[in-house]
Amino acid sequence: MDQRIIDLYDSFTHGGMNRRQFFDRLADVAGSSAAALLQNDYAHAAIVPPDDARLAIERVSYDSPKGKINGYLARPKAKGKRPVVLVIQENRGLNPHIEDVTRRFAAEGFLAYAADLLSLVGGTPASDDEARDLRAKLNQDDAVTALVSAVSFLKKHPESAGKVGAVGFCFGGLMVNRLAAASPELDAGVAYYGRQVPAAQVPNIKAALMLHYAGKDDGVNAEISAYEAALKANNKKYTMYSYADAQHVFNNDTGAARYNKAAADLAWSRTVAFFKENLGVPPRV
Repeated sequence: MDQRIIDLYDSFTHGGMNRRQFFDRLADVAGSSAAALLQNDYAHAAIVPPDDARLAIERVSYDSPKGKINGYLARPKAKGKRPVVLVIQENRGLNPHIEDVTRRFAAEGFLAYAADLLSLVGGTPASDDEARDLRAKLNQDDAVTALVSAVSFLKKHPESAGKVGAVGFCFGGLMVNRLAAASPELDAGVAYYGRQVPAAQVPNIKAALMLHYAGKDDGVNAEISAYEAALKANNKKYTMYSYADAQHVFNNDTGAARYNKAAADLAWSRTVAFFKENLGVPPRV
């Protein structure tokens, strides 16, 4: 797909323009029919189905200083103590794709939980466009506070082995970096194409980090060097990967225009191995 279309859509999804402006500019570049290629296809992209017989799924909420946060909990049906993975959404809230990612971790043997951060502003709506607009109203500091509480909540879960990691994508990648700087309880964090925290916050990071970046993602990548320098200067444990031919949001298999299966599969295998190393190997499903 024409890189200009991808860049235009990226600006739209991150609040750089409204829907009307996006379609007007898209028509100028490629014609209105191109919009269909950019839509997420939730119905056909799930890797682990919602009714997977190996898993138990629950809607679970927890209390934070900013109010009650709803969420999606997935675990293997065989009960036991397991390391925990907190899944943090993109900029469209707790949608079917994030639920699927949560089930993927459960299928790997983890206790997996996705917090609906849009609970702070009313909850994730059914429409992606409405969710994106609602996310723009979300106070990021409040979201970080809610995530810090999520880590504490998951540490104490009856089936938690006591180690909690977090993985986030796009907006969620930024939230992983911010959570790592805010929560001394977080044991490991994996940020997919997430913006970085200022160097002044890096000394607060206790968690081991894995950072995945797309090669074609200039906006996010601009501050990588400064972030890496701060991590090195403060002797933080981190691993960083860049996927040269990948676009921003390359892991999201519901969007064919930017999904990169080779990069996504490699990043996933690295992520699972990283969590097993830093959180512990979960009981097999």
